Amino acid sequence: MRVRRRNPDRVDEVTGPLDVAALLAHLEVNPTTVLVILDGNLVTSATVLSDEADVEIRPVISGGAGPSRCHDCRGPAVIEEPRHRSAWCGEHFVDHVHRQIRKAIDHDRMFSYNDRILLAVSGGKDSLALWDALLTMGYGADGLYIGLGIGGYSKRSGRVCAEFAAKRGVELITVDLQEAYGYTTPSGSQASGRTTCGVCGLSKRYVFNRVAVEGGYDVVVTGHNLDDEAAVLLNNVLHWHEDFLARQRPLLPATGPNQVRKAKPLYRLSEREMAAYCVLRGIDYVVEECPLVDGNTGQEHKETLSALEAGSPGAKAQFLFGFLDRAEQLFPRRDDATAVALGECQTCGMPTTAAVCAFCKQRTRILVDLQGDPTGPAAAARQLPIVSTS
Repeated sequence: MRVRRRNPDRVDEVTGPLDVAALLAHLEVNPTTVLVILDGNLVTSATVLSDEADVEIRPVISGGAGPSRCHDCRGPAVIEEPRHRSAWCGEHFVDHVHRQIRKAIDHDRMFSYNDRILLAVSGGKDSLALWDALLTMGYGADGLYIGLGIGGYSKRSGRVCAEFAAKRGVELITVDLQEAYGYTTPSGSQASGRTTCGVCGLSKRYVFNRVAVEGGYDVVVTGHNLDDEAAVLLNNVLHWHEDFLARQRPLLPATGPNQVRKAKPLYRLSEREMAAYCVLRGIDYVVEECPLVDGNTGQEHKETLSALEAGSPGAKAQFLFGFLDRAEQLFPRRDDATAVALGECQTCGMPTTAAVCAFCKQRTRILVDLQGDPTGPAAAARQLPIVSTS
């Protein structure tokens, strides 16, 4: 049989017939970190693959095995989740994802049907699956895509987001980092001496908030999933970043003017579940990882947690949910009396605890190195070019 694998792309020829479990064991692939797709359909561990089969093994870093009958209708299952001790057919798995998102929204009072929602989209599985789910569930959500200037990867990501929005007749706001602020993630990293992830993260957080404020949105929503949040928690605990632990919540309220609240409705769902949702809903997404992510500590923590999950299904959820249940007691958020006062950045007007916000400081360093002009950022930063396509 022909077995196509991703990240990196390669093709293996394997003699069949074999069931999925035996194939993965032969290839030394952890079954909890992948989806197996045959003829565009998800298949479970007991499915027998013929010698002529053309199979895709898609990495997602999560998940596992379970019964082969749907938990809801007892029909044939297409996805198994040992964390839930359940399996589902395609229709009821989609319902399961919607229920988990609904539970997160309601439990943490993230937003209502009357709120204006701005969803940060990257072209990856999580943000596009969340956009599809929110629209299907009746929420009005606009998308925001930031072009980071990472070569063909960014072009492909932007195109996927634009096609998603056009197909559904919803609004996508696009901000190009180079056009708006004079640098890309790679050039900004080289100029500032910071990691690409550091430059990228600060830039995206700033643009998310600024577009939301200037567009009159009530909440910024991101596609951070269970794996993402558990990996961040592990890093914060290993280094005892108490300030970060105090802020790690599914919902962060606005703490001053020129801010909107931020919500993470996917924190109850794994990467594997979101990838499966995209396959079942026919959502085209960028499977490849960002080419600049190699060596990222967060990826290493995800792999560590996935190894634990393989031997103890539900470990990630127990770790994250256990923390969230105790977080307010162990790491309370600062109240109004102890919180650092927020002011207005002298350069861009966005909230900051200093005279100039971290983003504008970073941008100044970058543009001085790239252009040799320390006065450029202050003059240009108050205008944010936005391209909106409906």
